Amino acid sequence: MKILVLADQESEYLWDYFERSKFEGIDLIISCGDLDAGYLSFLATLLPIPVLYVHGNHDTKYQTRPPEGCISIDGEYYIYKGVRIVGLGGSMRYRKDVENQYTEREMAKRVRKLLLPLVFHRGFDILVAHAPARGVNDGEDLAHQGFKVFRRLICHYHPKYFVHGHIHQNYTSRFKRYDKLDDTTVVNAYERCIIEI
Repeated sequence: MKILVLADQESEYLWDYFERSKFEGIDLIISCGDLDAGYLSFLATLLPIPVLYVHGNHDTKYQTRPPEGCISIDGEYYIYKGVRIVGLGGSMRYRKDVENQYTEREMAKRVRKLLLPLVFHRGFDILVAHAPARGVNDGEDLAHQGFKVFRRLICHYHPKYFVHGHIHQNYTSRFKRYDKLDDTTVVNAYERCIIEI
């Protein structure tokens, strides 16, 4: 299965210069957050491909105008054609008055709510998040720190992929598209990337 993963920056290549042929062989589209709802709705409307998404830390408009034709997997355990997916959007809390930001403790509570399906289905194949895991290509400032609980989740269940956004390519010269955490491939989905499972 080929999956197009997106995050943080709308791709001109896909949106402004749209051609169906660019999506040949793509079975699923997953947004890791901070993308315009209209962009995701555009993809869901023009393509016969499911579009899944989690919230980014800037996706406050999704509460009143969610991406049409798309499926929120934020805080959910979701199975698509046998591929088990866990969705956990948001970032580390750095402002008190903004939704989709969590303390480490709050994110751990969200993970605990997923324990029953995690145990019942014997793990998962892809962790979809907006923020990175702590210590894996995250930032030192609070706004861009990753979550320790993601790291624990990955090290316990060993999914094939951990895909995230939040760390933009222009933030650092040390930007990594791909990395490893134990035997899990970590993918920064900034703008667009394709994974296979």
